[in-house]
Amino acid sequence: MIRSLPLLALRTFVEVGQRGSIKSAAQALSVTSGAVSQQIRLLEDRIGLALFTRHRSGLRLTEAGARVHPLLLQAFEQMQVALQTLEVIKARQTLTVSTVATFAASWLVPRLGRFNQRHPDIEVRVEATSAVVDMRRDHVDVALRHGLGDYPGLHVMPLMAPVLVPVASPDWLAKGIELREPEDCLCYPLLHDSDRADWSLWLAAHGVAQDPRAERGTAFEDDFLLIRAAEAGQGLALVPLQYAQEEIAAGRLVQVLDKPWPARFAYYVVTQPQALQRDTVRAFVEWVMEEAQGGVDSGLYPVGERE
Repeated sequence: MIRSLPLLALRTFVEVGQRGSIKSAAQALSVTSGAVSQQIRLLEDRIGLALFTRHRSGLRLTEAGARVHPLLLQAFEQMQVALQTLEVIKARQTLTVSTVATFAASWLVPRLGRFNQRHPDIEVRVEATSAVVDMRRDHVDVALRHGLGDYPGLHVMPLMAPVLVPVASPDWLAKGIELREPEDCLCYPLLHDSDRADWSLWLAAHGVAQDPRAERGTAFEDDFLLIRAAEAGQGLALVPLQYAQEEIAAGRLVQVLDKPWPARFAYYVVTQPQALQRDTVRAFVEWVMEEAQGGVDSGLYPVGERE
């Protein structure tokens, strides 16, 4: 039983079989005629069969050689196709971006077409997750993170801060609820995100003294869940304006007070320290920073700007 055969000898056999000449095969393989003859002898010795017979016009395949030559020729052609596929994959520029689902759905993904038009040669893969990824282990090129910007060992660039506005269902407001000043909100059920900090910060920013009622009420892990609860008439929600614009425009939510305020937490562009030296990463970061500059009209402000 033949357990393995040398790949070079098989390749040499295919070339000689195609050309019927040791000299021509040697030229195709960029080796000497002696090297080709040696590989053919090696292969014939290993399998114990003659693969060629000599004629005045050159070499001809034996019956055994003629039966296996088409199969080996096809195998090497398939290997060539596979190698070309790997070259295409190697040449293709890909970029993995990680961010939270709400930011991806409401801000990043709707704009991503503009990046694709500018850089059609870069394929972007968006991972939407609330987990803080390990950029090296998880092979993430750029993270758009929501937090305070404290990410040790990574390169951090401020991107934007979501503007928070109080909203409620119009049906809920129709029950005779009156909201003229920020402190009036404390008289009604408040809906929170998981940190339960935004209402206190928003009220303090508008001159309302600290009040324990600001931390009471149902909390939700995701901003979209918070918006759905407000739509369902469960109380007042303080949400990023960007996330609620569609509901406000459709009349499913109402901005109850014209008192926006940038959130304590902001969005940051985070990369590994040397990542910006790569063309793909630098191109995406430059583009996303440009997009953020237009955030004032969409309820998102550059980090550092305050009313």
